Amino acid sequence: MANILYDSARQLFLEGGINWLTDTIKCILIDAGEYTLDASTDQYLSDIPSAARVAGPELLINKTTTSGAADADDVTFTSVTGESIEAVVIYKDTGEEATSPLIMCIDMATGLPITPNGGDMVIAWGDDDNRIFRV
Repeated sequence: MANILYDSARQLFLEGGINWLTDTIKCILIDAGEYTLDASTDQYLSDIPSAARVAGPELLINKTTTSGAADADDVTFTSVTGESIEAVVIYKDTGEEATSPLIMCIDMATGLPITPNGGDMVIAWGDDDNRIFRV
């Protein structure tokens, strides 16, 4: 796989359906053995099976944008246990899984995959020009 924006998220960004700065954006840790990514058809959090969700959700705070790149503070998941983690999924939380749009799946990052050991896991977003992602 590859780090990818979901097709539906691209459309929502273009149509104003996702506002990175003001919407409630969260992320979860994913066991890819339980979730087969299809960026062209997966649209909502409900498209990711519960069994694939190892930890989270965690809220992204202090979100910023610079030159088309989305960024936020690093995220800490506390006391993580469970299956191996191969991906991080970012989504807009509407309060309902069936209407919470998926934004991005990250499965190519330093430290992935990782097996939880009960300790905290920190997702440190990139410091390069792309930050979390670039539109």
